[in-house]
Amino acid sequence: MAVRKEREPYACGLDAAVDVVGGKWKPMILWALYAGRTLRFGELRRHIPGVSEKMLIQQLRELESDGIVHREVYREVPPKVEYSLTDLGQSLNTALLPLGLWGDQHMEQIVAGKAKGRADGSNGTGKGTGKGTGTRTDKTDTANKAQNAA
Repeated sequence: MAVRKEREPYACGLDAAVDVVGGKWKPMILWALYAGRTLRFGELRRHIPGVSEKMLIQQLRELESDGIVHREVYREVPPKVEYSLTDLGQSLNTALLPLGLWGDQHMEQIVAGKAKGRADGSNGTGKGTGKGTGTRTDKTDTANKAQNAA
């Protein structure tokens, strides 16, 4: 599992899980590789619209170092690399399913809240910081998009 850069222990299980799956693209990678699916890099990139090659490589490396994704390199010309989920990755995907369902059920409310926040200059929480709230909803939206694409 990933360890924080500060080398402090995690505060709880959710803290550890968010460290592993945090970011815009990781949930989409997980959904693209669902149910034992094995994809080559180009196939994986096509399943995740908007991700750059550099970002996909970075996110795959992080998931691989956390033991979530397996990278298989075939020594042939041209080189062939395939990605799949480990057992740990499969169990993480299973854990994300309720989050995606929650997002589906509440998407209209989330979008309306974000639109209201943009209209009144706040971040949608009523605190008016103006910083935006994209992080949490982006993860849910990302998971939903990946689930729908797959």
